[in-house]
Amino acid sequence: MHTGNNRGRRFITRFLFGTVFIMTALVLALGLSGCGEKTTAEGPAESQSTVEKSEAGSAKAEEAVEEQPFDIAVFIPGVLAGSPLYQMLADGVTQAVDAHERATVKVVEGGFNQAEWRDKVTELAAAEKYELIISSNPALPEICARVSENFPQQKFLLFDGYLEGNNSIYTFRYNQYEQAFLAGHMAGLVTTDGMPGANPELKIGLIAGQEYPDMNQAIKPGFLAGARMVNEDISLDFRVVGNWYDATKAAELAQSMVKAGVDVILPISGGANQGVIKTAEENDIYIHWFDTNGYANSPGRVIGSTALLQEQAAREITEKAIEGSIRYGEAEVVGVADGWVTFILSDPLYTDTVPEELRMRQKALLEKMVNGDIQFEMPQ
Repeated sequence: MHTGNNRGRRFITRFLFGTVFIMTALVLALGLSGCGEKTTAEGPAESQSTVEKSEAGSAKAEEAVEEQPFDIAVFIPGVLAGSPLYQMLADGVTQAVDAHERATVKVVEGGFNQAEWRDKVTELAAAEKYELIISSNPALPEICARVSENFPQQKFLLFDGYLEGNNSIYTFRYNQYEQAFLAGHMAGLVTTDGMPGANPELKIGLIAGQEYPDMNQAIKPGFLAGARMVNEDISLDFRVVGNWYDATKAAELAQSMVKAGVDVILPISGGANQGVIKTAEENDIYIHWFDTNGYANSPGRVIGSTALLQEQAAREITEKAIEGSIRYGEAEVVGVADGWVTFILSDPLYTDTVPEELRMRQKALLEKMVNGDIQFEMPQ
């Protein structure tokens, strides 16, 4: 009995010891498993928190950038008064600025002395205040390229000019060959017609404020080509005022043209255009207007207007610049088929002045150019 009892006690002891060992192992295993789960759970939680903080930081940074002011200077190479194209530029930029709370605009008139334009643009860039300087003139790309050599961080948006490859400058150029071709075609229709102000001579005139590449390479040849589409014998009398404001000189040039047999004149001479209007009214000849709707400038004398949608272009492209989607260094050229150059057909002063047959022929040409059936490259 004693031996059996000892064996029983040893069995019980072993059993209890084994049970305790197993339970301890299970507790340890569960503990380790729980630790493993905790580590796994806390890991992603900490990672998620880091991502959220990072995203919040990025959002704040973007918000801070969005809140930074975007100051714009509009440089007018001349004056606003009497310059509809420059007024449209200023109006379009102002509309874009009004649509963006952080944007501001300042309009600076550069005057008519082209020799001073570079210094005045340099002053704007040297102020280091403006995110963008906007202007519109064929001479501005070269001027701004020179300025950007000393101020490479300054950005420029230039209408009615062309320059490719400068990372500080974006240009938006109208195809003025097509614009002048439309004007010449209308002038050709009138000078060959029996309208009261037309004469038997097949001569049309062009008075420019100054000579510049686009005038000599696009506008003058385009104007003559359009007229000769009507009659190959039409000739062009070309005169230059020498500035953009001398109306007296422009009137004298126009009077000389009248004596030479010209009965339709295209004036592109800024404020000096008023002198051409005066001569046309005194001699009962005709005028074709350029860039804007000019029928009201001399009702019954203005027989056509080839217009640029400058205000709309200035608004839309300035908005892109404010939003950061402009690709500086690029140069865009747009024409009739793009919708930025047109001939104004619907003005009552036009329909009251020009016979229906001529208007229908002009409309047919415009439609072909809009559809791309007739296209011309802008000379570079």
